[in-house]
Amino acid sequence: MQYVIPAPLINVAATCVGTRALGPGRRSVVWVQGCPFRCADCLSPEWIPQREARLASPAELVEELLADRAITGLTFSGGEPMTQAAGLAEVARLARQLRDLTLICFTGYRLATLRSRPPAPGVAGLLSEVDVLIDGLYVRARNDGRGLRGSDNQQVHHLTGRLRSDDAAMSTGPRRSEIRLRNGTALLVGVPVPAVAEVFDRIPGAPSEL
Repeated sequence: MQYVIPAPLINVAATCVGTRALGPGRRSVVWVQGCPFRCADCLSPEWIPQREARLASPAELVEELLADRAITGLTFSGGEPMTQAAGLAEVARLARQLRDLTLICFTGYRLATLRSRPPAPGVAGLLSEVDVLIDGLYVRARNDGRGLRGSDNQQVHHLTGRLRSDDAAMSTGPRRSEIRLRNGTALLVGVPVPAVAEVFDRIPGAPSEL
């Protein structure tokens, strides 16, 4: 049975406030819990199951993500953000009422599918907020270690022009990764090059993040 998230809450796997590893500038990140794709060798396998993690309201998340006054953008990942599109769209709208922010969103769905056959309510609303959409399933054999794409079959779509000047960095530029220590656990923030991912996976009990 699929886990149903009580509206208007968001099922959050993790957050990170203040990183430069997932897009231009200083960003706050939301990873959602639950993904329908189950890609082989997923970089975040612990966030695939459709189970309750941490339920948060859009307003609660905005307060957390903007606690750092230096934040210039948001990044949504997971898990699969498009399965919780309505709640994340509200996060983006509320955050932009308080600050001028850019928004990057990762998804396993192709953009054409999101527009023609949206998988959940609110997809069109979330797409209207997104500046850059990185779409497509992760394929480990095609992980070329470049840009924000997990693998080179994924595409970087500029839905607005706000981050177009950073296209080369996001598409093929060098990657950044950060390790955050929280409550005795290590969290990998960013899209790691294969060597970093392999080393991090050997840390007992350490989840990966994308």
